[in-house]
Amino acid sequence: MLIILALLLLLIIVVVVRCIVIVPQSNAYVTEWLGVYKDTWGAGLHIRTPFVERVARKVSLKEEAADFPPQPVITRDNVTMMIDTVVFFQVFDAKAYTYGVNRPIQAIENLSATTLRDIIGSMTLDETLTSRDLINSKITASLDEATDRWGIKVNRVELKNIEPPVEIRQAMEKQMKADREKRASILLAEGEKQSAITRAEGEKESAILRAEAVKQQRIREAEGEAQALLTVQKARADAIRLINEAAPGQNYLALRSMEAMEKVADGKATKIIVPSDMQNLAATVSAIGALAGEGKPE
Repeated sequence: MLIILALLLLLIIVVVVRCIVIVPQSNAYVTEWLGVYKDTWGAGLHIRTPFVERVARKVSLKEEAADFPPQPVITRDNVTMMIDTVVFFQVFDAKAYTYGVNRPIQAIENLSATTLRDIIGSMTLDETLTSRDLINSKITASLDEATDRWGIKVNRVELKNIEPPVEIRQAMEKQMKADREKRASILLAEGEKQSAITRAEGEKESAILRAEAVKQQRIREAEGEAQALLTVQKARADAIRLINEAAPGQNYLALRSMEAMEKVADGKATKIIVPSDMQNLAATVSAIGALAGEGKPE
């Protein structure tokens, strides 16, 4: 009897423990009563009825990312490309997610591929390569509307990679290479232009400095010559002033006149200017003779 009671007690404990259900945060449990939907449990502690009630599905309410393999699509100008996508979605209705669709991830993948073909089929190759954001927004809106009845919210869709055919990729690479070489040539030409401008400006500044230096030199030379002339004229003026202050006599002046005449006669000039006043010249000669006589010893 003790063994039977112990077994019964153990069975009751196991049943009670199994009836206690703890739902983690950001999760939802869908329960069924004898195979029929009963309730959706949120995060926290729950008690289920043993034997007749069960957890049919555990659903994560976190945002998830579904990475789908490349899909072949054809553009409006008949170019086949391979495009792979990533869909970011989140379950907002655990009941609709459980009973609305079988294998929801596969359903999203198929719907994404169909929508992508429809969108790319209305665009050319160039539009496809340059309108990635537009394609993302169109796919997101289309998938979000279609998956709403499944209890799924599509937050965004990203095109991971767009692979054109090999020949188009090679042509694109050549074009990109040509563009890079063109930009490099433009940058080189711009650099040479700037260098030439810099050299020209340097030569201009150098010429201006040289001209300024020559100008300053000439100004200093002119100032020096002017100062020299002023000094000579001042010396002559001082000499005349000193002579005038000394009040020289007629004999001294006559002697100076004769010395001047001697210098004129000694020169290479072929003509000698003689004073027109001969009487003054005779007086001058007499005065010179008197001075010479005074100078002789008795």
